[in-house]
Amino acid sequence: MSKELDYLSKRVARGLMGRRAFMGRAAALGVSASMAATYMANAAAHVSPVRGGTLKAGIQGGSSADSLDPALFAVTVMQLFGATWGDTLLEVSPSGEILNRLAESVEASADAKTWTFTIRQGVEFHNGKTMTPDDVVATIARHSDENSNSGALGIVKGIENMAVDGNNVVLTLASPNADFPYLMADYHLVVQPNGGKDDPTSGIGTGAYKIVVNEPGVRHTFEKFDEYWDDSLGHVSTVEITVINDNTARTSALQSGQVHYINR
Repeated sequence: MSKELDYLSKRVARGLMGRRAFMGRAAALGVSASMAATYMANAAAHVSPVRGGTLKAGIQGGSSADSLDPALFAVTVMQLFGATWGDTLLEVSPSGEILNRLAESVEASADAKTWTFTIRQGVEFHNGKTMTPDDVVATIARHSDENSNSGALGIVKGIENMAVDGNNVVLTLASPNADFPYLMADYHLVVQPNGGKDDPTSGIGTGAYKIVVNEPGVRHTFEKFDEYWDDSLGHVSTVEITVINDNTARTSALQSGQVHYINR
């Protein structure tokens, strides 16, 4: 019974289950209301993030040819790399839900052809400039250019018109698409100053971390961006991504404590 309550209380703490539903399940298990509340309090304490320190990851999928240009992200290391220093308009949660990021809301016309993204205000780039809706439009426009060789070209080429309306970016599609928000969460579409048109490889974004070291195929290190807009993310002080393509070496690095996290 205690394992069941531990599991359920942790779901409540993570926002995956309502308090009322938990209390009902606890009552069905013969647990008093006061004991159930204690379980929830303990779970909440354990899911609270610990701030500071260094997160070390050993990742497969990196090479010396990797570029800082989000348009050219093609392997796992660079996808993770881009998500560390940059943000997209939207994200898709592990459960498949759309999460607002640099867009704080999204609305569609009745025919799903016109999409209005309200852009979050007060977000700063790592170079101290404030992100604007114009930066968002410029980002999408750059990825729409075939000369950019962007991996997101197939996603954005269906956009017929882009416009800025106050704090909104209005995108009109050539044909209706009810799944358009999922496409705009693509990892290539990291918003950059002036869309990256001036220097797509600058590594300047709005993400939780700033780039300190960039050694393609070897390692990438980051430090916390103090002006990051989202307090719910970016808890560690520094991040180190080491490229370890060999499966045995990567597993050994985890087992020996050289890294805290590996993929595959």
